[in-house]
Amino acid sequence: MQTALVEWSDKMSVGVEMLDADHKRLVALLNDLHDGIVAGHGTERLERVLDGLVEYVGNHFAHEEEFFAQSEYPGAGEHIQEHRALTRLIQDVKTRYNKGMFDALSLNTLEFLKQWLHEHVQGCDKKYTEHLNAKGIY
Repeated sequence: MQTALVEWSDKMSVGVEMLDADHKRLVALLNDLHDGIVAGHGTERLERVLDGLVEYVGNHFAHEEEFFAQSEYPGAGEHIQEHRALTRLIQDVKTRYNKGMFDALSLNTLEFLKQWLHEHVQGCDKKYTEHLNAKGIY
């Protein structure tokens, strides 16, 4: 059994049930991609998981941004810029992978995504917890 690339912990919770569920889904997707790469699974499985990651990013960021709009979160602009940057990166990885540039989806890429997840959730996302909770969003 492989060691998970990312382990969910309560320290990663942002105090909003839907967003925590989204983050847990991202952890599962990153672990699935990691396992697939390490095990040498074929491109079909990796492409399916990568498609799931692209879909996840769109859905999760839409959830956060909807909460920002509902609650008039003052840090929304900067936060949304981080969303756009990651979306572009993941789209680029997917485009390169689909063109046969399989090195686009490497362990280095996954390590970057893992680091981004920790920094984004622990840094940026934790900043909105108090604001959203004060507005009744849990």
